[in-house]
Amino acid sequence: MFAIIETSGTQYKIEKGSVIDVDRIDTEEGKEVIFDNVLLVSDKDTSIGTPNVDGAQVIGKVVAHKRGDKIIVFKMKAKKRYQKTQGHRADLTTIEITDIKASGAKKAAAKPAAKKEEKAEKEEK
Repeated sequence: MFAIIETSGTQYKIEKGSVIDVDRIDTEEGKEVIFDNVLLVSDKDTSIGTPNVDGAQVIGKVVAHKRGDKIIVFKMKAKKRYQKTQGHRADLTTIEITDIKASGAKKAAAKPAAKKEEKAEKEEK
């Protein structure tokens, strides 16, 4: 079973037991975090959200807060004697995924069937 979640504008493909690094979340280490913004859940059936899957949740535990690798940003304009160097380190939170709940999720095959019924009703009128 896997899911795709979105947090801080970034999408992550996760499975139960996986460890991910996300942008800093203001939660203490050892506390539980719930992600409600679930875009897709796949087990035996795949549930695709429009934009989110109804009732689906991903539960994780905050393992640690850390800083990411340093990124060097170098700008230069040739023949103008312009050079500028900047560095950046992102603040990250390491999260271990403990559970994926797909309860109340609508199946992807249910929506096209509903559209066909609506078209049939319109044609009858």
